[in-house]
Parts: sequence; C-alpha cells; structure tokens
Amino acid sequence: MSYEAIALLMFASMMLLLLTGQRFFGVIGFVGAIFALTLWGTGGEEMPFNAAFVLFNWYPMLTLPLFIYMGYMLSESGIANDLYRMFHVWFGPVRGGLAIGTILLMVVIAAMNGLSVAGMAIGASIALPELLRRGYNKIMVTGVIQAGSSLGILIPPSVVLVLYGLIARQPMGKLWLAGVFPGLLLAGLFIAYVAVRSYIQPSLGPPLPLEERDVGWKEKIRLLGAGVIPFLIFFSMTGLFLMGTTSLVESSAVGAAGSTLAAIFRRRLSWQVLEDTVRKTLAISCMFLWIILAALCFGAVFDGLGAVHGLNYLFLEKWALSPWTILIMMQLSYLLMGTFLDDTAMLVIVAPLYVPLVIALGFDPVWYGVLYTITCQIAYMTPPFGYNLFLMRAMAPPEITLTDIYKSIVPFVLVMIFGLVIVMMFPQIALWLPNAYYAH
Repeated sequence: MSYEAIALLMFASMMLLLLTGQRFFGVIGFVGAIFALTLWGTGGEEMPFNAAFVLFNWYPMLTLPLFIYMGYMLSESGIANDLYRMFHVWFGPVRGGLAIGTILLMVVIAAMNGLSVAGMAIGASIALPELLRRGYNKIMVTGVIQAGSSLGILIPPSVVLVLYGLIARQPMGKLWLAGVFPGLLLAGLFIAYVAVRSYIQPSLGPPLPLEERDVGWKEKIRLLGAGVIPFLIFFSMTGLFLMGTTSLVESSAVGAAGSTLAAIFRRRLSWQVLEDTVRKTLAISCMFLWIILAALCFGAVFDGLGAVHGLNYLFLEKWALSPWTILIMMQLSYLLMGTFLDDTAMLVIVAPLYVPLVIALGFDPVWYGVLYTITCQIAYMTPPFGYNLFLMRAMAPPEITLTDIYKSIVPFVLVMIFGLVIVMMFPQIALWLPNAYYAH
C-alpha cells in the first residue's frame, strides 16, 4: 500500500471513530498509536512520545493554565456582573443599547479570558435574562450573545491563538497583536448590525424606561469604576509584554496575580470562589493538554508518512490550483469540520498539514492564524452541531427553543463571513499592528 493510501486510511479511520461519540483525544491518540505500531513495529511509539516531550519542554506552555485562571477568577468573583451594570446604565437609553452594551461586555470578557465559553456563560446567565425582561426580541439577543462570545477566541489573550502559535511555531506576540483589529472589526460590525436593525424595527430593542436610566451623572461616573480594574489588568499584562519587561509566561502570571488581587480588593475572594476557579482551570487545562498530546501523536505519524509533501504535490503540481483557491478550500474545510468538532480539535488535526502549505503558497502564517480563528468563530455557530449552538441551548431559559437559536445566528454568520472576506482582501488589518510594533 502506498504512503498516500495509508495517510488517507489513517484520516478516514479517525473520522469514522469520531462518529462513534468517543472522546476526541482518545480517538486521535488511539489511531496514531495503532498506525505507528503497525507501520514501524516495536519502537514506533518513540515518534509520538518524542513529539509530546518536545512540546512539554517548551516553556510557553505555562501560559495556558495561567490565562484560563485569570478569566475564571474575574468571572467567578463577580467582577463581570459589575461590568454589565456599567454598560446597562450607559447604553440603556439607546435603541438596542442593552444589546450593544452586551457586545461591548463580550469584548471586555474576551480580553480577560481568551475563551468563548466564559463569554457565553456570562452572557447567558447575566445579560440574557435582563434583555428578555426588558422586551428585547429573543431571537436577536440570542444571536448577539452567541456572536459576541465568539470574540473570546480572537481578541488577545486568545487561548486559541496561543495554541495555534504552539502548533504552528509562530511568535505569540505577533499573533496577539494580529488579532486586535480583526476582533474589533467584527465587534464593530455586530454593533452596526444591531444599531441599524433596532433603528429600523424599534420593537426589537426598546430603550430602557426613563425611571431605570435616570440614575444621575454621579452614579454613572461611579459605575465607570467597574471597568477600571479589568482594563488595568489587561493593559498591565499586555503592556509589560510588549515593552519587553516581561516574557509571555511572566505576563500571563501578571494577569493571574492581578485578577486575584482585584478579587481581594473588591472583597469578593472567598474559599468557594478560589475552589471553583481552580477546579475549572484544572479541568479546562487538562482537556487542552490531553487533546494536544493526542494530536501530536497523530501528527507525528501522519507527517512521517509524508502527508505534508503529498498535499503540496496534489494541490500545487497535480491539480495546479491557484494559491487563493487553495486558501478558500482550507477555510471551507474548517467550516465543515466546525459542525462537529471544536476549535482545538480542528487546529490539531489540520494545522500540521495546512501551515506548511500556507507558507509554501507565500502567505503570512500569522495572518493565516487570524483567518483560521475567524473561520472557527463562524463554525462555532454553524448548524447542525455548532459548538456555541449547544452551549446556548444548555444555558438559555425554556422560552428560547432550538429553532430560535438556529434562526438567531443567520444574520451574525453572514456578518462574520463579510468580516472574514474583508480581512482576506486586506491582510494589513491583521498584520499592520504586529509589523509596526516588531519593526522597532
């Protein structure tokens, strides 16, 4: 059997086993181990074993649990609730203002956490009941929370971009900076959609009643203080890193320590908060590590078969496809996989194949990391098995049905595709900031 046929059989075996409902890391780790032993016999296990230890010896891996801890500490200590109250009062008088405030809240949560699940949990538990109680259209606000929470995997400190940097061997600082403007672009497009839609159809997003929004300027200024601490943590963490004062790992430690000090300062730190934060951090971190371990096992064997060179030969020489055609095919494959896999699973399956191809095509791998992440955001919200769809179904109140959830994402998916096309057409939206910073 040719190496190309073995690689195809290996990939098909993995996809078939995934349909059985087994855990993702178990499936790809099992397939990688079985094929390694079958192809190379005793000693074949050394290939995935060595690949795993190369990663575990890589110091920046420590950033993963520290960023996750930072986000959970800020959310579990209730600081996110204070932020929502601030946006609630300041944007309440505007048509669709609470939905706009919710998107801005999601941007802040993204900058504090780096994961979409945290924004979804906060949005569904804090913002959604308030929006429904004040007469907002349930389909629109359900889409707002799903789309807004997806920003967590793009805006720094995005854990997905950290994972992309780990697997693609790209500098974290450049990836972080590359995600800033595309993330703000998508947030701005979401806000523009909500504002225009609410202006045309005022019943979808009515302003707050006068008695609720008339709190006085003194109270409004006081509420602005709710946003000071998260912004201080974010800017101290990223600022120290970009100034070269701290390394990436030290910056993540600054963020984790800052979030703990913020909880103490607000008198929100208790043993229960600390226990919940540590438990959730451990659970998410272990999940990521198991997936990465299994993916490295699979990738080492897959690459050992020459799959990367085979893919280059197929696309560039045999089919003679143009670089942009290949790039669009890659993005479409992510959208397809995103209907039944999460972002980490997609990344670890195809990044070892796609990143060398992207470089061979002459594209910037940092820019491609941003494209991949935006495509993951879209895939998160794509039926039938989009990750955010089921998270929302689990967290939403009973009056929001699965049909409502599916309907809610249609306009936001179209907005995100529009944003993706803009970033593809104008790569400098992602690359200008990292290039300008690292040019000095």
